[in-house]
Amino acid sequence: MNNQHLSSLQRLEQCFDAIEAWNPLVNAMMIVDTEGARRAAQAADNAAAQGRSLGLLHGIPIAVKDNLDTAGLRTTYGSGFFKNHVPTKDATVVMRLRQAGAVIVGKASLHEFAFGVRSNNPVSGQCRNPWDITRIPGGSSGGSGVIVATGMSQMALGTDTGGSVRIPAALNGITGLRTTLGRVPNTGCMPVSETHDTVGPMARTANEAAQLFAVLAGFDPEDPISESVALEQFLPSLRQGIKGIKIGVPTNHYFEGLDPCVAKAME
Repeated sequence: MNNQHLSSLQRLEQCFDAIEAWNPLVNAMMIVDTEGARRAAQAADNAAAQGRSLGLLHGIPIAVKDNLDTAGLRTTYGSGFFKNHVPTKDATVVMRLRQAGAVIVGKASLHEFAFGVRSNNPVSGQCRNPWDITRIPGGSSGGSGVIVATGMSQMALGTDTGGSVRIPAALNGITGLRTTLGRVPNTGCMPVSETHDTVGPMARTANEAAQLFAVLAGFDPEDPISESVALEQFLPSLRQGIKGIKIGVPTNHYFEGLDPCVAKAME
């Protein structure tokens, strides 16, 4: 989806069109913040007209997994007990999105309490895979994976404890990154395991995932797991290639009973 020539509002309206077309089929977007997103997109366009950039994510539509707190916007954690819960404070990563100029479109479906791989919960029901709606999208960040794959937003936030970013990224054909523990703050995220939880970027391309990661990463004194380690400026070197990098390939277990098409893509 090459939409770089469009205004922020135009890009957002494309997302709304995709939500209208896709969400009845895949049930991935739990909450759409139409008014808030349009205000943020208009602010981005106003700044652009004045020659100003709001940040690295200026005007980019992003969905947020519904286990991350959003101030004034319902956050259910996929639980019926919290179906009417409205936080008063943003999760640290959500605050960083706003500060970088992102347009938050809404909240993405997940498995209840982010504990499962089907992305099924009692608030919104079963999320479905857009490649085949009879199949699951993976989880627990299934909604985030589906939303990016269908263009309901350009990027999304997921969380990963035991595969919850990686599995839906694989099953929906997008890019997902499980970040190193302590690199991205978990403050304002409903925990599954404080020693394993990470917030991770999900996007169509590795470049976009890196761009989102650069905004998310950084120390947060409110998070006891957060590490105060400087992040190198990696964005300028993204296109320098991977010469000299070693890639480990498993020789057993992973290829046993594997679909030949998947094996070929892996090779």
